[in-house]
Formats: sequence, structure tokens, C-alpha cells
Amino acid sequence: MTGGVRTEWLDSVDSTNEEVRRRALAGERGPMWIAARRQSAGRGRRGREWVDLTGNLYATGLYVLDTRPADAAQLSFAAALAASEVCESVVDREKVRLKWPNDVLIDGRKTCGVLLESGSAPGGGLWLAVGIGLNVAAHPRDVERPATDLATEGGTVTREAALEQIAASFSAWLERWRTHGFGPLRDAWLARAWGIGERCTARLQDETVEGVFADLAPDGALRLDMADGRRRLISAGDVFFPGIPG
Repeated sequence: MTGGVRTEWLDSVDSTNEEVRRRALAGERGPMWIAARRQSAGRGRRGREWVDLTGNLYATGLYVLDTRPADAAQLSFAAALAASEVCESVVDREKVRLKWPNDVLIDGRKTCGVLLESGSAPGGGLWLAVGIGLNVAAHPRDVERPATDLATEGGTVTREAALEQIAASFSAWLERWRTHGFGPLRDAWLARAWGIGERCTARLQDETVEGVFADLAPDGALRLDMADGRRRLISAGDVFFPGIPG
């Protein structure tokens, strides 16, 4: 247990997010983190597969909140911050950056992804699954988004220690969010942001738009400044920077 948050390790599971969903619907209210040494059906954002590699961390936190799903979505930034702090503790912190909405990069290469899912909790409230996949010991190759891992970058940490640090850090960010709103998370995320002031392409569900990554809106949306002078807020999508991993 870390800071009052339970942690549980499983030898194998289809997906830690799925396991958390099952437990939430069965009445578990957390807070707790479930981690697996192997995943057979891990997934990332927008339905992408998350490759299972030996030695990496696959974990999902379960929290029940009294809030709307749209507001709870801001906690993806808390998850990214918690994971980035693990990376900063073992590699040069200047190399660690966050790419909107919640990827952790080291030297521009993806090291961690976050997947939040939620639903109505039995007994009231919103159950929130905070899924984190952190490349501790290995990384996928020949993928659209070039990746790396902590070991390759010279960082030494066990996945067990990484989970304990993430659980404690996320809980601390959650408490800040509950007390002060999104502002502290927004400020901390922007201090680590990749690509502010640079041109980028946002691939949305029905269209692709280009502009300059100008800012993070008060609710966490990406603000693009368009060539025609318009400002556009992007709430969901994939962002690509020229010459930089997507």
C-alpha cells in the first residue's frame, strides 16, 4: 500500500483497464492500482494495441469520483505528470516532455501512454480507470510512433518501484485537482510540454487541421492558432509535429 492506495499485482490479465472495469461494476470503489506482469489484450488510445513486452509496467488505477466524465477527463494530465515524474527520477529531466494529450516522451520518443475510461459506479458516482503503460525495460520497434524505454535511456528502476511512485504521485495530483481545480495540473503540464509555439497537424475524427500549438485551454483542450487568424480548440485527436514522432 502506498499513501493509503492499495496496489495489487497479477501474473497475467487480458487488460488492466478491463480488470478495473470488471471490479468497478462488481462494486469495488478503490482507490487501488492493479498491475500485470503480462497483458494479452492491452490497448491504447483510439483503440490502438499496446504491445506486451517483458519487464514493462502495465497498470490501472481505480477511483470513484463525484464528478462528470468531462471533468474527470482532466485527470489524464495528472496521470501523464505522475508517469513523467518516474522518468525524471532516473533520466535527464530535460529530455522528458509531455505531448498532448497525455504521452510521455524522452528525446521525442514515446515512453508512456495513458488511457482513461469511466462509467457509472454501483452505489453512485463515477468509476474512473487510469490506465498507464510505461516502457521500463523494452520498447516496440517498427511502429508509427518511434518509441524508447527507460533502460535504453540509461534509467534504472523496477516496474514495482515505478508503480509505487505513480500511485503516490497520482494521488497527490488528484488531491490538488480536487482542492484547486485544473489550474495546477495545467501549469505543471505546460512546463513540460512538447511543441509549444511550433506548427503541428491535428488529426481529428472527421478532418485534419494545421496550425500553431499556442496554448492549453483552461479545460485541457489544445489551442491551435490557424493561418487565417482563427483560434481553434481541439478536445480529442492526434497531434503530429513535422520531423517529430506522432
